[in-house]
Amino acid sequence: MPNPTETPATPPASAPIAHANAPRPAAPLPIDINGKPYFHDGDPAMPLLWFLRDTLRLTGAKYGCGNGQCGACMVLVDGKPVRACTLPMKDAARHAVTTIEGLEGDTLHPVQQAWIEIDAMQCGYCQSGQIIAAADLLKRKPKPSEDDIATIANLCRCGSYPRIRRAIARAAELLQDAKK
Repeated sequence: MPNPTETPATPPASAPIAHANAPRPAAPLPIDINGKPYFHDGDPAMPLLWFLRDTLRLTGAKYGCGNGQCGACMVLVDGKPVRACTLPMKDAARHAVTTIEGLEGDTLHPVQQAWIEIDAMQCGYCQSGQIIAAADLLKRKPKPSEDDIATIANLCRCGSYPRIRRAIARAAELLQDAKK
């Protein structure tokens, strides 16, 4: 099993598969995760979320609902927010995936910094998906309105929405300050 901090030179020998009789791809599926190349040689229908969590041990994206509704599993695929629980590996292959672990490299992303400053999280389960969604919003709209911020449709079972929205506004400020 590859260590997420290493780049495997060859495809992993035994990536998890959904079930014993699951089809295998004709050739290992290449995928870029947080800037590093990996391969998947298991069931091409396996959700990206299971590859991230079970094969690479990148556990920031969470399993919430399993049908793409809650956003706890959100990652960026080619810079666009995607629910990893519903994206099959065959569709994720040959794309660049960014998880919460790879959002900014060795430093905190301004959204992560704002989350800490505002103390946005309560239980924290949904937060990686919330942060990914916020980073996407701020990339598209560096100066979002309150209505723009309210469009993030990830579910927070603790109801931390007021703090999450304040953190997104604070992250926008941090990004603007960084440009000065």
